Amino acid sequence: MKPRRLRWSAIALGLLFSILFCALTPYNNVRLQNTPLAGGHFPLASFAVLLFFAAVYNPLARCVHRNAALAAHELLLLWSMVTVATGIAYTGLFRTFLVNITTPGWLAVTGHPAGKTLSQLLPETLFPQHHDLVHLLYRALEGGRTLTWYEVLARIPWAQWTAPLTLWGLFIGCIYAAFVGLTGLFSHQWIENEKMNFPLLRVPMEISEESEQGVLGSYLSHKFFLVGFGIPVLLHLFNGLHTYYTQVPQIPVLFLAQPYIPREGLLSGFYKLKIYLYPAFIGFAYLTSKQVSFSLWFFFLLGGLLPGLLQVVGWRVPSATLGTTFGPVLARVEEMQMIGAFGVFFFFILWLARSHLRQVLVGLWRRRVEAQEPFKSLVDPRKALILFVLGSGGAILWMVLFRMDPLPAVLFLGVCFMLHLVSARLICQGGLPYFTLTAAPSDGFLAMTASKTIAPLTLALGLALQKVAFVDVRESLIPSLFHATKAAEEVQTRRRFLIGVLAALFIGVVVSGAAMLVMSHQYGISTLPDDWAVETSRRVHEGAAQLLRYPEEPKKWSMVFAGVGAVVMALLVLGYRRFLWWPLHPIGYLTTYSSALRILWFSFFVGWLCNTLVLRYGGVKAFKEVRRLFVGLVVGDTVMAITWLVVGLFTPVSYHVLPL
Repeated sequence: MKPRRLRWSAIALGLLFSILFCALTPYNNVRLQNTPLAGGHFPLASFAVLLFFAAVYNPLARCVHRNAALAAHELLLLWSMVTVATGIAYTGLFRTFLVNITTPGWLAVTGHPAGKTLSQLLPETLFPQHHDLVHLLYRALEGGRTLTWYEVLARIPWAQWTAPLTLWGLFIGCIYAAFVGLTGLFSHQWIENEKMNFPLLRVPMEISEESEQGVLGSYLSHKFFLVGFGIPVLLHLFNGLHTYYTQVPQIPVLFLAQPYIPREGLLSGFYKLKIYLYPAFIGFAYLTSKQVSFSLWFFFLLGGLLPGLLQVVGWRVPSATLGTTFGPVLARVEEMQMIGAFGVFFFFILWLARSHLRQVLVGLWRRRVEAQEPFKSLVDPRKALILFVLGSGGAILWMVLFRMDPLPAVLFLGVCFMLHLVSARLICQGGLPYFTLTAAPSDGFLAMTASKTIAPLTLALGLALQKVAFVDVRESLIPSLFHATKAAEEVQTRRRFLIGVLAALFIGVVVSGAAMLVMSHQYGISTLPDDWAVETSRRVHEGAAQLLRYPEEPKKWSMVFAGVGAVVMALLVLGYRRFLWWPLHPIGYLTTYSSALRILWFSFFVGWLCNTLVLRYGGVKAFKEVRRLFVGLVVGDTVMAITWLVVGLFTPVSYHVLPL
């Protein structure tokens, strides 16, 4: 069906909901500890907006005027805009941003040894260190809890915040510009040339298309959908009521393997194994290709065997050989395999896109060279390349102006972009609603370089920048931009779609930053129930101070395992490209040690098993028919999460449907 032009009213609706959810996110997620409005790459807020307009607004609007209803691409625009904005509001940026840039000042105020070292080294224009300013942020305004939000806004010392927020805003603007450019550069390759199916976008797209055709009611009343929908509704109805009324029976969704696994021996790596059973994740696994979903759980279990295998052969490498690290979940030296694996897979992505990238480069100076068909991208790849160069160049210039050494700045930013592009590939192709990096960008540098060879300011500022924009990918921007590009694939007025997404991006930064500042001054960072944000930021700065006081040499075992990871990934890539019967997809290996797979692995196993059995014994026709059941699992889990989120706004405790 030929799509209509994208209307400005749809963009206005997207901006309205982006402002609303960005303003609410800090209070809901941090102050109330309620179910996150976003929380991952299948955000609750986005789905709630899409479902409301698809299932409630559109049928009513058609009764008034046939053109009043939103088309499929307009519904997907709402999804994309809210997704981009709400990701920035929490772990995508602002959950730790204010804590991170004020931790050196807070450590100095509290007399911590690291505070003096860092406060003398880091520029005060970026890291506020004024005693009253920092104290106000961490201890709150006097009587702040009784003030309204606009009274708090009026009492914030904006004169002291203007310089650091402006300077950090320039850096973040450059990084986001580079992210948009990077997305535009690779989206045509992934969507058109490689035919990626974007599993996380399947459910929103199906609902949007059915709603546009006016048959969503029959879709939602199909017997397979109702069965799938009913399972999570029943499950979370009992479990949610149990949270508030303990006499209501609870249905377990978490099982511990510890009682059945020996602490020592070959299976010792599974001693702390947890089995989570969540319907939505089973649904995503069913919608993902069999090869990918199989590889995700297979490599997770295979990685769990490694510690036991090393123990059996009597080869134990102590964790101390890692030295000081900054990875989100990096705990054992064998996990450094991911450094080499990510690097090799990044070059594999470039190799797959070599013809496309060559065409883009040629088109920079030979404008007559055109693609055989229009590029499937929100931004023309040639303009995207220029945007990426300008954005990354601006970020490097920013770092150099604050006295970071040029060569480390270039290398550091290059590794950060590499990790984010590979992570986006994992999320978009693997259907991972939740993903975490194992190692941080700095871990590779510190493993192979003596820390004393890095200038103190370069080291300290680089680690802080890493924490601000590059370590936490649970709500990272690039996957959301790729999903938005796929959603706009058939839109005629694609420029308007881009305007909507960019406007949501800007709104997300401005409104989320203001909302987090208001909440911090109203309640005080020290009293907010988000110890994770404070502790992880403090560990980064304490680790930087420790490296400055006690420099470390290159880590032999870290380099060995990074090399092992590179070799294994190279073999996986070779097998994947050369043999049609090859059962393993390389991206499975990249998730081996991610904390996300500790939650997702069993659900992906169940989803893969269902996918395999249905295709084998029912064929493609049965697969498409039964798919409604798994869409129902996703919708049911999400609807219950939204329901209990609303309940949590008005109750002292909240029930979390998804473990994100």
